[in-house]
Amino acid sequence: MRLKISLAKEPKHTELVSSVGWTTADELYSCSDDHAILKWSLLTNETTQLAKLPAEVYATDIHWFPKVVGGGKGKQTQSDVFVLTSTDGKFHLISRLGRVEKSVEAHKGAVLSGRWSYDGTAMATAGEDGQVRIWSRSGMLRSTMVQQGTPVYSLAWGPDSDQILYTSGRQLIIKPLQANAKPIQWKGHEGVILKVDWNAVNNLILSGGEDCRYKVWDSYGRLMFTSQVHDYPITSVSWAPDGELFAVGSFNTLRLCDKTGWSYALEKPNTGSVFNIAWSSDGTQIAGACGNGHVIFGHVIERRLEWKNYEATVTDRKSIQVRNVMDDAREKLDFRDRIIKTSLAFGHLVVATTSQCYVYSTKNWNTPMIFDLKEGTVTLIVQTEKHFALVDSSGIQVYSYEGRMQAAPKVPGLRPDVLNVQTLAISNDAVAIRDKKDEKVVHLFDATSGKPLGDGKPFVHKMEVMEVALDQCGPAPERRLALVDKNRDLYLAQVRAVGGARKVIKLGTMVHSMSWNDETNMLAALQDTKLVVYYFPNAVYVDKDILPKTVMEKDATEFGKNPQIVNFLGNHVIIRRADGSLVSTGVSPYPSMLHSYVSNSRWDDAVRLCRFVKDEALWACLAAMAAYAKDLNTAEVAYAAIDEVDKVQYILHIKEIPSKEARNAEMALFCGSPQDAEGILLQSGLVFRAIQMNINLYNWDRALELAVKHKTHVDTVLAFRQKYLEKFSRSEKNKRFLQYAEGVEVDWQKIEAKIEMEQQKEREKAATARR
Repeated sequence: MRLKISLAKEPKHTELVSSVGWTTADELYSCSDDHAILKWSLLTNETTQLAKLPAEVYATDIHWFPKVVGGGKGKQTQSDVFVLTSTDGKFHLISRLGRVEKSVEAHKGAVLSGRWSYDGTAMATAGEDGQVRIWSRSGMLRSTMVQQGTPVYSLAWGPDSDQILYTSGRQLIIKPLQANAKPIQWKGHEGVILKVDWNAVNNLILSGGEDCRYKVWDSYGRLMFTSQVHDYPITSVSWAPDGELFAVGSFNTLRLCDKTGWSYALEKPNTGSVFNIAWSSDGTQIAGACGNGHVIFGHVIERRLEWKNYEATVTDRKSIQVRNVMDDAREKLDFRDRIIKTSLAFGHLVVATTSQCYVYSTKNWNTPMIFDLKEGTVTLIVQTEKHFALVDSSGIQVYSYEGRMQAAPKVPGLRPDVLNVQTLAISNDAVAIRDKKDEKVVHLFDATSGKPLGDGKPFVHKMEVMEVALDQCGPAPERRLALVDKNRDLYLAQVRAVGGARKVIKLGTMVHSMSWNDETNMLAALQDTKLVVYYFPNAVYVDKDILPKTVMEKDATEFGKNPQIVNFLGNHVIIRRADGSLVSTGVSPYPSMLHSYVSNSRWDDAVRLCRFVKDEALWACLAAMAAYAKDLNTAEVAYAAIDEVDKVQYILHIKEIPSKEARNAEMALFCGSPQDAEGILLQSGLVFRAIQMNINLYNWDRALELAVKHKTHVDTVLAFRQKYLEKFSRSEKNKRFLQYAEGVEVDWQKIEAKIEMEQQKEREKAATARR
């Protein structure tokens, strides 16, 4: 990836350019010390002077009022007013036509920065007088948040517009808007900090200073990346809207970097210092305000996508080259409009331009499916095997690869612009969306209808959720959601919970990154200093003790600090190291073969494979898979192979049970689900078995409740309870048992005869069912 730079032959401004701001993706405004506000049209390559500021007004910063949340009706929504801060201590609200709507005395000395909040409800200004002030949309003073002795050179709003990051010499300070909330403060640089930016999507902070370094921080002030020392101070930093890239400006220097900090491209234009960088709303272009009167434009090109043996590269604003690395066959794809977003996965290339979406199959590059986009800017594309999700300013839409819209899941108060691959997941039958307002909430929808899954209520986790992912294979009722929370714990949750709460089970701790496999339900995670691959995560729903045996662990220190899993395709996990290099690591091919056999119920082949490979992890996977599918013969063989004698004995006991329903109930009990087991028994009319099961589990109250409800075996429950208490030399204290003991006679001969009769009845019923 790199920047395609364009500079006018002669500078349009006669003095240094202090600030730039985009209105649409094709129109830019710039302010300079020559007092002129210029309008740049990229469609016509024309520059016109919009307004001339008074001689005493030197602009320091401009910021356009944010787009309406939820999107407008037009193709490209545009802002109608911008704030211009100046050295005379005022800020000016100026319309698109260049008319000054309002000028407000804001600070003593220069106003160094002015920023609208993301929701557009407030504006913050920072001054040479060391104050940070909050203003209403119409320019009325709401509060003076900060008063300090050093100038505040730069500020940025937090993602939820409820806190402000500002500079104080070498310190960075995050101050919440609540009056009594404690600010977070830390030393950021060895020199004065000149510029900061805070991204709403990834919640990361950028800073650049006179120590000639730029740094990336998280919202707690932890350092994620620090650059090498540059030749000159860092004068500007700016996040791309989607939070995947950022740009850094210095003297005769423009750098394009990944969100983790490593550099994609370095340009050395003859511009003087780049004082300000602005990204277009679609994240494809940047503009820089230069010290020699130029405005520099950079277009992000050569974005490269890889999937299996295909490689797609955005070679120009309107063209993509696709290469098949197996036979070096190349295809050039040309588009009518500028390319905004691309995605390559599951045998399809999806390209969103400013007005249309193109869907190519890897089998045929000549005839794409094309459909028009209602909104101009697509911010995210997420693919799965049968369809893909597009996110634009109006929300989320799920389309089939034939271009037919299938669903448009609706989340109240959703901000589509802050969704990314960590907070939106899609599978063939489900869509998961992490809520931004309450980060503990994950909304689950049907991918084909857009209706909420289950009882319509979202899934609520006990901690804030940082990342969600849906498994890609298997039947819809067995869909699983993997999530990583704020504590970096990895959990597995049911997507479709039938009658009751979703089961959520913890898989691991200290997880930095995770990804499901595209062909089988294996899960890869970077856990502390290890790469962990869960061959069969569903084992936690069957037999928790066996889960550690179904896991592959590899030392991950070779991947360096803060590696990220890019994808998990076939038997390869692709990992990006902190320096930007991609590393591929192999996983045994046998678990995916085992998944394939089991999904087709080829149990004999699965056993044969395990006997051939002689790997304990594979046997453990087969044992869990067989127990999950209630295939007792295979489960017996697999558990015997890994020396789980107690479980083999229990499986042999289950096999002797005459009725199928009772066997299923015992298997549910084996998997640690007594409620499910009881439900199966009661549904099939085996009331005595349900009572006996609760007695065996010492669940006395429930056993008595069932006996009373079904008017049978009350004496049996009382007799076993009596025997239990006598064994421990204790007397009955439970009021319900005392109440029923008065009116019911306990006779062991009668009870044993009744039990024998129940068992006989069950045998006869099973024999009739077999016939």
